[in-house]
Amino acid sequence: MSEALDEMYLFGEEKMEKAIGQLKKDFASVRTGRANPGILDKVIVEYYGAPTPIRQMAQVSVSEGTTLVITPFDKSIMKEIEKAVIKAEIGVAPNNDGTCIRLNFPPLTEERRRETAKEVKKYGEDTKIAIRNVRRDMVDSLKKIEKEENLPEDAVKDNQDQIQKLTDKYVGIVDSLVGDKEKEVMTV
Repeated sequence: MSEALDEMYLFGEEKMEKAIGQLKKDFASVRTGRANPGILDKVIVEYYGAPTPIRQMAQVSVSEGTTLVITPFDKSIMKEIEKAVIKAEIGVAPNNDGTCIRLNFPPLTEERRRETAKEVKKYGEDTKIAIRNVRRDMVDSLKKIEKEENLPEDAVKDNQDQIQKLTDKYVGIVDSLVGDKEKEVMTV
């Protein structure tokens, strides 16, 4: 196999891995029946004029499975953290007791679980689209390499089959992750 083909496969697989990584990040912010610190990953607090992720300025822990406890390292920033949580619209009202902020997650209703399962499927579909876009780019690269290196037709066909197998592998990973997350969401 030529160096250009090796590079194409490495680049394509790396892009597909990144799509899977993004899906896992998206899933971390999906609210299930349990408290998950990952839901705060997108909460940004204005700290001395700089936007700062909440987990860099406070300890976040889970209490009793349904409560997140945010304990800031600097108590003077409590109000800003509280405002940022409200602004992030995560669906839970913060309770500030002066030393920490508690987020109590009520159990999800059946209807909310179904909505969340749809959201999970949408994240999965978006990831599959990203993976298919990578496949398209790889096929385009293969066509360029074919012209540049004058590859035989059977080699091109074999490489297209390899690209499809790689795509199928990553689509399978997405399906598995979506299935696991849906099961987690629907479990009461």
